[in-house]
Amino acid sequence: MKVTAEHNERMAKLTFASVYPHYVTKVEKKGRTIAELHQVIEWLTGYDELKLKFFIDEKATFDKFFQDATLHPNAHLIKGVICGYRIEDIENQLTQKVRYLDKLVDELAKGRKMEKILRVT
Repeated sequence: MKVTAEHNERMAKLTFASVYPHYVTKVEKKGRTIAELHQVIEWLTGYDELKLKFFIDEKATFDKFFQDATLHPNAHLIKGVICGYRIEDIENQLTQKVRYLDKLVDELAKGRKMEKILRVT
């Protein structure tokens, strides 16, 4: 599937606060914990729980959320298809980062081992 300019704009305007509860529901429904979710988010972005709470309270867009993030050096190892899009082929950096996060949450919910999710090499 080709990522369109409209899709990229939607990703930028989407708020982290609107998506976060869905992440929580998805992982808890599959027997994983919020602590594990936070570990995955912190690995990708460098944000601790306090910073996540700030972004949720501020209703920050994904554009703002990823603006100051320090992406993990192994984030480029996140590959595969999420929501019909091949992550490694997404050209827009912000959209790719959002899909990185989606993919990590999916892997967590699917029961993948944490060291695999965190791309421990």
